[in-house]
Amino acid sequence: MIHSTAIVDPGARLAEDVEVGPFSVIGPDVEIGPGSRIGPHVVVKGPTVLGARTRIFQFASVGEDCQDKKYAGEPTRLVMGDDNVIREGVTLHRGTAQDRGETTIGSRNLFMAYVHVGHDCIIGNDCVLANQATLAGHVTLGNFVILGGLSAIHQFCHFGDYAMAGGGSIITKDTPAFLMINGSPARPHGLNLVGLKRRGFSTEAIKALGECYKLVYRQGLTVAQALDEIRNRYALPETEAFAASIEVSTRGIVR
Repeated sequence: MIHSTAIVDPGARLAEDVEVGPFSVIGPDVEIGPGSRIGPHVVVKGPTVLGARTRIFQFASVGEDCQDKKYAGEPTRLVMGDDNVIREGVTLHRGTAQDRGETTIGSRNLFMAYVHVGHDCIIGNDCVLANQATLAGHVTLGNFVILGGLSAIHQFCHFGDYAMAGGGSIITKDTPAFLMINGSPARPHGLNLVGLKRRGFSTEAIKALGECYKLVYRQGLTVAQALDEIRNRYALPETEAFAASIEVSTRGIVR
């Protein structure tokens, strides 16, 4: 299962059925779960934990030292869940001692070619990052997020559940859940309606979210006033998730 030209450090822990392709390098303090396939010319550096059924394509660099100039060789980590797909040329960096010390990625995510995930990022589950999408350090993505190709997110930004960014978007503010954003700088363009329908959200929830969107972006209210109105008018889990994704903003939401 391990090609004769691959180099696997004795300190790495690989499940019995892990495949490692030609000329790949697996360093010490790397743990790879069962059913995983590491393609040719891949580098995985530790401390890194990859869950079950991870699929990594050629020329990806996973768990490398971060590019933060403050990084001084501390033993920070990258931890990933199960069923992630990492395509060609992707770079996923470990954390920094100045923050969480860990880059954390959930399960069932797709990282298309040349995606970059910087240090200390947190990524949820079921996200799709299209070709050359880039996350600076300390970025948080929710669940079921879609980032279009060539999009970029500024450090410390939050990107809410089920939100979507169009290709080439430059995102410098926090993005509330369920939104569709696009542009440079990115601006809101309503709800991610197609995504919500595909994920089975009810007509009632989508209608209420649309009204919440208008309260935040179309009524001339302050953010605090809009949140009060949302909670006074609605009691759905979806509307509360929308409001909560705005409340956690530290950089201000896209406007």
